[in-house]
Amino acid sequence: MEKQKKSKMREIGVGEVSPAVIKRLPRYFRYLRELIRNGKMRVSSSELASLMHVTASQIRQDLNCFGGFGQQGYGYNVNYLYAKICEILGVGEGFNAIVIGAGNLGKALVRSPMFEKRGVNILGLFDVDPTVIGNVVGDVKVYDMSELEAFCAHHAVDIAVLTLPKNHVADVAERLCGIGIPGIWNFTGSESDAFGSQAVIENVHIGDSLMTLCYELRRRELSPEEDNSSHEA
Repeated sequence: MEKQKKSKMREIGVGEVSPAVIKRLPRYFRYLRELIRNGKMRVSSSELASLMHVTASQIRQDLNCFGGFGQQGYGYNVNYLYAKICEILGVGEGFNAIVIGAGNLGKALVRSPMFEKRGVNILGLFDVDPTVIGNVVGDVKVYDMSELEAFCAHHAVDIAVLTLPKNHVADVAERLCGIGIPGIWNFTGSESDAFGSQAVIENVHIGDSLMTLCYELRRRELSPEEDNSSHEA
């Protein structure tokens, strides 16, 4: 199974593409899915660029990294392009995830349809709090952290989603390294290097995104007159 995945990734050119392009692919996924919902059968690079607020040239450059998928004079077949983007992103590969930390964020993520829409199965929640162990969130059971290794020995787990307190990250990282889980989606705010070089880690800083928004709001509030007067002073 793992060998087949790697072979498929080589066929579509993944690994030879810049991280900036890869980070834009989920936007293509979202916008193409919306076009399909609206019954759109084909789309030009200009139309897609207008929707995504990028240039048509950027669209063509990004998609040409994977073979193009378009036809001159026709544009892109929406369903075909969506299927190819899904293939590149691993949607439908059957990746399995566990969530470590059954607090508010962990429960909210498990209840979100986000995982299902992207083809990721959540197998279990893990926590140390005896008051939540054994509960079911959505249709996902909360297991005791002491069962982590045994659970992963009996289930193929590709992704560990971390929503636990920051001070527990080092211990959990050591255990995850021992288990050999290849993907870490880290919501703890800690960018620990304890996960090992074999793991792919995506650090999510919700607070950073909020501060970026606050910055933009503050910048908008500053009128050009105020900006000029402050420079003159």
